[in-house]
Amino acid sequence: MFRDRKDAGVKLGLELGRLQLDQPVVLALPRGGVPVAVEVARALNAPLDLLIVRKVGAPGNPELAVAAIVDGDPGEVVLNREIVETYALDEGQLRVLIANERPELERQRAAYRAKTKPISIAGKTAIIVDDGAATGTTMKIAIRALKRRSPREIVVAIPVSPQETVVELAREADRVVCLSQPGHFRALSYHYLWFPQLTDGEVVAAVGEAVLSRLGRQVRDAQHAAGAGLNAATKSRPWTNRGK
Repeated sequence: MFRDRKDAGVKLGLELGRLQLDQPVVLALPRGGVPVAVEVARALNAPLDLLIVRKVGAPGNPELAVAAIVDGDPGEVVLNREIVETYALDEGQLRVLIANERPELERQRAAYRAKTKPISIAGKTAIIVDDGAATGTTMKIAIRALKRRSPREIVVAIPVSPQETVVELAREADRVVCLSQPGHFRALSYHYLWFPQLTDGEVVAAVGEAVLSRLGRQVRDAQHAAGAGLNAATKSRPWTNRGK
């Protein structure tokens, strides 16, 4: 049981810190994954970005994903081929279903990103963070999309998930870090004492605060390094008596 998403993120950050990951980039799945990812990025002193994924539901069953649109430069469509075949969907039907979901993806991009571009993960460790995974469908789609962007490694980081979902995610990602795998898993909200729904404004504010906080740390580190260099140069300078 976690107090809230921040508490989960702090604990997840501590666990990830032990792995000594190479060039980590933290990617949050909005909205719920953002407060968790903020704490993970702070713990790893890593850049934070959003990974916006819009599920494309099956006809008559919107909770079952036949595909997903993943924001990026360029954006990508990832098909769930097993479900596509089950529903016998042809290309025309898929195009219609995908087109119906694009406006919401564009709205989220405009709300969350403004004019900023996604951070490149090529050659880096991509850490996908959410506040939990029940079925893991969105997370699996996110992993498949990121594989096309040539990361060094893909790590899934979640506070809580059923064991069977963790096993499935481990088949897709290079590593899965999950703090809690309860035998009796219910809705995510049952594993948090405080689990409010987040607004778009809260997502934007949290990401902006994390970016500013990291910039502040970088400035302080640079000032400290410059000061240390100046002190070392002063100590090594030979003493001269200019009074004579």
